[in-house]
Amino acid sequence: MATCFPAEWHKQSAVMLAWPHADTDWSDQLTSAEQIYIQLVCAISPYQSLLILCKDSQHQTHISQQLKKHAVNSNVIFHIAPFNDTWTRDYGPVSITRDGKPGLLNFQFNGWGNKFEFKLDNKINTKLTTDGVWQPAFFNDIPFVLEGGSIDSNGTGAILTTSACLLNKNRSDNRNKQVLKQLLKDTLGVNQIYWLDHGYLSGDDTDSHIDTLARFTDEKSIAYMSCDDEGDEHYEALKQMEAELRQFRNKIGEPFRLFPINIPSPIHDENGNRLPASYVNFLFTNGPVLLPVYGDKTADTRAYAQLKLALPDKQIVMIDCKALILQHGSLHCITMQILEGIL
Repeated sequence: MATCFPAEWHKQSAVMLAWPHADTDWSDQLTSAEQIYIQLVCAISPYQSLLILCKDSQHQTHISQQLKKHAVNSNVIFHIAPFNDTWTRDYGPVSITRDGKPGLLNFQFNGWGNKFEFKLDNKINTKLTTDGVWQPAFFNDIPFVLEGGSIDSNGTGAILTTSACLLNKNRSDNRNKQVLKQLLKDTLGVNQIYWLDHGYLSGDDTDSHIDTLARFTDEKSIAYMSCDDEGDEHYEALKQMEAELRQFRNKIGEPFRLFPINIPSPIHDENGNRLPASYVNFLFTNGPVLLPVYGDKTADTRAYAQLKLALPDKQIVMIDCKALILQHGSLHCITMQILEGIL
């Protein structure tokens, strides 16, 4: 049975969001957080559906009213489902195909190594399936922890990931690398796993998710966070990560085309803690690629230009995500794509 883990740029039926509300960690930044979600819906809805999870019917009405103010009247599907947090990238279903038929994998989610409450989030995919929200050809529960932000696919059998996350004892249940490699190959159908042993972002709660560090932009190309400032705390680790990327070879033995994107200027919270702002936390849609930016015109413009080099044929739309990183995540983290043919 042929299994494929499609790349994010493959045709999607929807993007899944869990809309923030006053009982989530966004309570102190709720208005600014909602504005980002509205921007996302406005950017995505002309091209595909959005599946929006709501706390209750009152919350759904509130969201609907907000979207109508911005002339969003179609391609939005609401569903009431209780959730702990809004990071659907990490507890949402992973879309794959088997013999060409699209289906969903429900990996286990444990709050990034039992750091945060997760029990409601871990039930979301089963509830949506039971409620008939989507109709995958198959829906399989996978009995080990894996977050969507920790893996990135090129669509032809290769994934990028980090040792710091996948081999962390708070995720792997002491599985060794060889066992984990086999699990990934069996479930995702991948034949090549590229492990990064270096690279991190200060303030990251995820133990170095790949979607903040390096991403495929096509089958043979990778965009990655880089740092040229020797005074920046990330300089050495990101240089070591860059060296690792230069050593990787694709399935026909060629080096990958590499596109560095400079790390944003430091952004800190009110207590002086650096926040994990990343430009590679971008999102592919059926239309534009959405690029998170952080209110630094010089750095944001440079990141746009650098990503455009990697994606010359794509429209790139900048989304101001400064409010998102106050909760230590960004644009890709709050979204999960659902493959065409499932919704």
